[in-house]
This record gives sequence, C-alpha cells and structure tokens, in this order.
Amino acid sequence: MQNANCMIDYKKILSGGDLRSTGQSDILAQTIFDQESFDRLFTLLFDDNRIIVMRAVDAIEKITLHHPEFLTTHKKEIIHLSESAFNKELVWHLALLIPRLQLTDKDFHKEYRIIKSWATNSNNSRIVRVNAVQALFEMIQQNNNLQKDFSQVLAAIQRENIPSINARIKKIRARLATG
Repeated sequence: MQNANCMIDYKKILSGGDLRSTGQSDILAQTIFDQESFDRLFTLLFDDNRIIVMRAVDAIEKITLHHPEFLTTHKKEIIHLSESAFNKELVWHLALLIPRLQLTDKDFHKEYRIIKSWATNSNNSRIVRVNAVQALFEMIQQNNNLQKDFSQVLAAIQRENIPSINARIKKIRARLATG
C-alpha cells in the first residue's frame, strides 16, 4: 500500500502569499510522521522560491521537535546549508535544527563557530540572533567545555542592549542557574 502522503503536493500547500506568513506549514507539519514523507518535504529546502523554502524549513523545524531522527540522513545537507544560507528565514530555522543533529566532534565545533557568528553579527536579524543564542545554549548542553566561551558570547551580546535578545539571554541564564 502506497503512503497517502505521497499524493500530497507539498509545494502547492506551501506556496502563495508572502514572507510575512508561514501559510499552511503548521498544518503540513502535522501530517508528516514517517521518513519518506519528511524526505520529500526536505527537498523543498533547495527550491528556487524563497517562500517555499521558508515554509518548508518552518515545517521541518516543527516536525523535528518530536522526531529529530528524521534529520539523520540529511546531516550533510544541513551542514552545507549552514555554510551557504543567506536568507534570514532559512538561517533562523537552521540555527534551531543544527543542535538536533548527531555531529562528529569536528562538525560540532565547526557548527558552533557558524552559529556563534550568526549570534554575534549585529547585521543579522534579531530573530536569527535570538535563535542562534538558543542554539548555542542547546549545544553547550551537549558539550560543556564551551561554557566559558558561551558566557563570554552572552555578555558581549547583552551589552548591545537589544530587548528581544536580552529577554532570551535572561531565560537562558535562569536555566543555567537552575542546573
């Protein structure tokens, strides 16, 4: 029996409107429960249409909250995207996806540096920076050797006095204090 999800036109569901809306990505995310369907959705990260890419990565980010294992076969592609992505909507979701990957030590440190650059670059959007700070926090949960570096990053960013970023830093510091 063929998977019913194979019949769904993901691109059509994710198209239309503009970048200010996630469209039907929430609805689509709720229909994907297997690797095959996820893999089909993942291909849309390489679409020429920025709206399709943004909505596909939004759905992927939501799906992998509960199914991070779906990312396993796409690790190299995500790493490559982290090195080449320039659209802020893709970058802010990549920041949240990368800590969900099972990375080698070498890849972990490379991705940490990339995400750190996203967090500290004042030219990046605030959403990119907030998500990058969150990603760094999640990464230090996996590698506590970077705790000192992370604390220095937080201190430097906090001095910029950007309310949305400082609010996230405050939450992270509270979590660090409680253990």
